[in-house]
Amino acid sequence: MTHYGKALLLTAMFALTACQSASKTDTAAAASHDPETDQCGASQFQNYVGQPLKALDNKRFDVPVRAIPWNGAATMDFNLRRLNFMGDRSGNISQVYCG
Repeated sequence: MTHYGKALLLTAMFALTACQSASKTDTAAAASHDPETDQCGASQFQNYVGQPLKALDNKRFDVPVRAIPWNGAATMDFNLRRLNFMGDRSGNISQVYCG
């Protein structure tokens, strides 16, 4: 009976882990194409992914913008009209989103 319980617990853990990973991916994909959540126009700037954060230095935008370096501090206020450029460890843009 204990082997059955352990196997059931292990199976449940794997199932929950798989569901959690899938929901994160689906949410990110839906947010980038949903006009309701793309009020800042992030979908227009997806071509910046992979470029250095410094590429934004001389650019002008029609909406508020923030460039967030890897492990950088950012306020948690949520603003759908603000364009966010998230940097990775190497200083390149890894994500562009509204918020």
